[in-house]
Amino acid sequence: MPARKRVTVVAVTVGLAITAAGCAGAGGGGSSGGASAEGGADSINVIMVNNPQMEDLKELTPKYFTERTGIEVNFEVLPENEARDKIQTDFSSQAGQYDVATISNYEVPFFSKQKFVAPLDDYIAEDDAFDQDDILEPIAQGLEGEDGTTYAEPFYGESSFLMYRKDVFDAKGLTMPEKPTWDEVADLAAQVDGAEPGMKGICLRGLAGWGQVFAPLTTVVNTFGGQWFDEDWNAQLTEPGFTDATTFYVDLVRAHGESGAAQAGFTECLNATSQGGVAMWYDATSAAGTLEAEGSPVKGKMGYVAAPVKETDSSGWIYSWAFGIQESSQKKDAAWEFISFAASQGYEENVAEELGWARVPAGKRASTYANPEYQEAASAFYQQTEDAITSANPQQPGIDPAPAPGIQFVAVPQFSGVATQVSQGISDAIAGRTTVEEALENGQQLAQSGVGDPNKEG
Repeated sequence: MPARKRVTVVAVTVGLAITAAGCAGAGGGGSSGGASAEGGADSINVIMVNNPQMEDLKELTPKYFTERTGIEVNFEVLPENEARDKIQTDFSSQAGQYDVATISNYEVPFFSKQKFVAPLDDYIAEDDAFDQDDILEPIAQGLEGEDGTTYAEPFYGESSFLMYRKDVFDAKGLTMPEKPTWDEVADLAAQVDGAEPGMKGICLRGLAGWGQVFAPLTTVVNTFGGQWFDEDWNAQLTEPGFTDATTFYVDLVRAHGESGAAQAGFTECLNATSQGGVAMWYDATSAAGTLEAEGSPVKGKMGYVAAPVKETDSSGWIYSWAFGIQESSQKKDAAWEFISFAASQGYEENVAEELGWARVPAGKRASTYANPEYQEAASAFYQQTEDAITSANPQQPGIDPAPAPGIQFVAVPQFSGVATQVSQGISDAIAGRTTVEEALENGQQLAQSGVGDPNKEG
């Protein structure tokens, strides 16, 4: 595998990495209907987010994995915010309730530094069928520790792009640019708002959470010339770039966004788009597989273009949901067998056989994008997705130099807790309970005190 540029992430105490909200009691005992610390020698406990691709995995694992290996997988599938809290708590304490968890390129650098997750290089070296060299370079790099060791394998990878209803635009006589600006998107949202009964112009996440509203919103901040912190770790939330971007985002979703926007995350926007409730949606490229799947009400009706910009050439994020093994797990061999199955070419073929090629958890393997069957099934979006992933630049996501890598996040452990607190104010602004100015004034204080300069000792 080609040599990769290494990224150093500063380690901090475990306590700072834990998001305060939702952590109380999260590590104690098994939850109803989920995995528990019990289980036989031939079973493992897996916790993962409730995205459609993970739901498919849960359904297909008994037939394609357990029947072959004899390893039973006890899944606990939760909404993203709940899953993150449980994973953070269990892995940081090494409680061992879960053998495997969905983590991402955000967590891997400091989870590996703190030895929360087990290194996978020995397993990779012994597993010729897995083909690590097939993993797309930007995705693989994000799942390595600073020494180049792999600590997680991608289940799927993604960037972000703008999705829109071609039929609605055609009926209105509108043209979507291949590389739209946010000003153009706002104008188009106003024109397609109400194009069909009950249809709104655009869906944008408004649900509180660093991985919810701030995933798309931070990309808007970047392209408006803002950033969370300058090179000296001074918080920038009240500077024009951040303020203008947030005001634009909140105004747009309040004027032409989905109903109940303050409670809408990825899943809600996916449902709204697939059910014809919105004409546009800016979000993860991984959503396209569900929108174009057999049985989708909008299959063949969607168009896909680059993430909107303002001051930058591109603005799509880079992200992967991946599986890592808890260091304290007593079932690492079985855990690797499951991961090597879930992240494999073979599993993609299983999904294709059962659900169609458009629905495979893509965005991680070069072989997928070279597969003629996948290209045909995913013709509406596969090239746009690959282009977005390979063009993302987490080292320089905006106009000014960044103090740490990351596009839709800042790659330091404190960010998740701080951004989750700040996001509540943004969600309140979308709901009309506060103003953007008040939310960002409070957010500025939270960001400065919650992160400070992570390079300083003590």
